[in-house]
Amino acid sequence: MAALGRAWRALLRPRGARASPAGRRGVRALRRSPVRVLQPRSARESPQSPRESPQPPPPPPAVERGAAAPGLWYEKAAPGDRRLGKVVTIAKSKKFRDNHGKVLLEGHRLIKDALEAGAVPQTLFFSTVGHLKLLPEAEIKRASLVKVKFEDIKTWSDLVTPQGLLGIFSKPDPAKMSYPAAQLANSLPLLLICDNIRDPGNLGTILRSAAGAGCEKVLLTKGCVDPWEPKVLRAGMGAHFRVPIIASLDWESVPTTLPAGTQVCVADNKDPDAAAGTAPASPKAAVKSSPQAAPEHQDEEGAAGIPELAAQHYYEDWARAPVAVVIGGETHGLSPAALRLAASTGGKRLLIPVVPGVDSLNSAIAAGIVLFEGKRQLLWKHKQGDRQKLPVPG
Repeated sequence: MAALGRAWRALLRPRGARASPAGRRGVRALRRSPVRVLQPRSARESPQSPRESPQPPPPPPAVERGAAAPGLWYEKAAPGDRRLGKVVTIAKSKKFRDNHGKVLLEGHRLIKDALEAGAVPQTLFFSTVGHLKLLPEAEIKRASLVKVKFEDIKTWSDLVTPQGLLGIFSKPDPAKMSYPAAQLANSLPLLLICDNIRDPGNLGTILRSAAGAGCEKVLLTKGCVDPWEPKVLRAGMGAHFRVPIIASLDWESVPTTLPAGTQVCVADNKDPDAAAGTAPASPKAAVKSSPQAAPEHQDEEGAAGIPELAAQHYYEDWARAPVAVVIGGETHGLSPAALRLAASTGGKRLLIPVVPGVDSLNSAIAAGIVLFEGKRQLLWKHKQGDRQKLPVPG
């Protein structure tokens, strides 16, 4: 068959013509597969290539700004602003507050008290410009002012009726604060030591009583609730910015923060007139802070051999400048370290008597009673001293 094919092609070829090499190459070229044609290197690296040079992203939208007063500018938060979520984190996380040194304040009065005391604002969120007009302009200029919707504030606020104003502040340093002049003028050599106060409402109320009584400072030992928790701030009603608060102290460092010669007394419900061996009125009373009431401390007390403290009613003479009062928590009572400190300074147990069968007062009420009685005694002694200095008529 192959021979027959060659013979047939020879007959079709013109006479005298021979098959040239070029013709044979043309036939082979027709049988080849097509080849992809490449562009020059310069064309492949053209700026129009999306792989090598992508188009730049569109510019972010401009921040909308407004003026609350001449020289006082604010920005309007865009939907989904992450700073609002940060507010919630600060409010609920003690770890975040401690690690980043920030606290959250809400409401006109609290923020105004903080600014006047020298607290440093970082960001203020408000729902209407009118909120800014209630604050000292010179102080809020240092902060970032952000206008947000009232609904956004209401979403996370714990208040029943939010005011629409909140701020992130640097955690205040008592040594750098400028407390009100009236507070400093009425300060007394009276200190308060909180021992295992774990209820936020109680601690806030105690701080408010300490500021009202004119305490020189308040010491919080380890085991107390964080004083910058939102519930404590609300119950304190601005007391955080009227009296120095030193928190997270261990008992070994407490004496170094007290003025020299301070006598330490403890609030208790152990009635000195009761028969020997009579148990305290209630195992969970706030002023009830005797060692027998704290089971977790019993082994430690027995080993340490804590001495007994003289007990007397709170209205009897005990306030000798300077003096400190220890208030224990309602669940665990006074710690053995508090009792040892009181014993080492010649302190006493202060009893607030109640009607038999009635549970003892809680820690906030007990603190108020004892502190204001201490204030009364210190002021009376001060007046007596002034009278003795008066010249005798000749």
